[in-house]
Amino acid sequence: MTGSSRFFRWQHRNAPYLFVAPFVVVFCVFGLYPLVKSLWLSFFITSGPKSRAFVGLGNFAFLLSDPDFHKAVWNTVVFAFFSVFLQLPLSLGLALLLNRRRLWGRNFFRLVFFSPHLVGMVFVAVLFAVIFQPQFGLLNKVLHWLFETPLDTKWLGNRSLVMPALVLTSLWMYVGFNMIYFLAALQAVNQDLYDAAKVDGANAWQQFRHVTLPSIKPVAVFVVVLSTIGSFQLFELPYLLLGNSGGPENSGLTIVMYLYQNGFETGDLGYASAIGWTLAIVVLVVSLVQMKLTGAWKRGD
Repeated sequence: MTGSSRFFRWQHRNAPYLFVAPFVVVFCVFGLYPLVKSLWLSFFITSGPKSRAFVGLGNFAFLLSDPDFHKAVWNTVVFAFFSVFLQLPLSLGLALLLNRRRLWGRNFFRLVFFSPHLVGMVFVAVLFAVIFQPQFGLLNKVLHWLFETPLDTKWLGNRSLVMPALVLTSLWMYVGFNMIYFLAALQAVNQDLYDAAKVDGANAWQQFRHVTLPSIKPVAVFVVVLSTIGSFQLFELPYLLLGNSGGPENSGLTIVMYLYQNGFETGDLGYASAIGWTLAIVVLVVSLVQMKLTGAWKRGD
C-alpha cells in the first residue's frame, strides 16, 4: 500500500507535465530546433547541407545590395497593400450586405462567397491559369465583350499585368474568407446601440461610423494583421501560376519564393535562412506598428 500510495502521489503531482510532454517534445523537434538551426545557418554560406563557410553577418549585408531581394520585397509589399486596402473593404462590404435580415437567400450567398476558400490552392491556380489564357481565357473574353479590347492580352506573360493577376486571384479566394470574420463581428454588435442611434437621428453612415466600426474594431484589427502576415508569406499562388522563375523580369517574385530559390534550387541554405529571419523581423515590426496605429493595446478597447 505504501508503494501504491507513493505512485499515486507521484502521478497526481506530475500528471500536468505528462500531458504537456508530447507537445513539448514535438515542438522542440519540429519547431524550436529548426528555428535555432536556421538562425545558426544564417551566419554561413552553404553549398548543400554539409559544405559551409562562416561569413558572420555577411548574408544580411548582402541582402541590402541584392537587387533580386529588393524586387521580391517590392512585389510582396504591393501585394500586401492591395490585400489590406482592397480585399478587406470588399470583405466588410459583403459582410454588411449579407448581414441584413430581410435579404433573400443570404445563407446561400454566404456559402457561395466563402466556398472559393474551400478548394485547394492547386485547383485555384489551374482554374485561373485557364482564365488568364490570352486567346480563349474567360477574362479576356469578358473584357472584349465589355470594352472591345483585343483577345491577346497576356496576363501572366506581361510584367505589368502579373501583379494585377495575382491580386485578382487572391481576391477570389480570400474576400469571402475574411467576410466570415466580419459577419461574426457584426452579429455580435448590440442592436440596442442602433436603436439608440436612430432615436438620436443618426443616418446610415453615422450609424456605421459611430456604432458599427467601434464595435467590430477588435475583429477588424485581427483581420488586418492576419491578412498582412499572410500576404508577406505569399508563395504557393505565384509559384503555381508562374513557375519557379517568378514571372517575366521577376514581376511575380515574392520574398518566400526567393527564399525557396536560394534554399532548394541554388542550395545556399545560409542565405535562405537569412532571408527567412529578415522576413520574420519585418512581419513582426509591421504587425506591431499596425497594432499600435489601430490602438489595439489601449485599455478599454
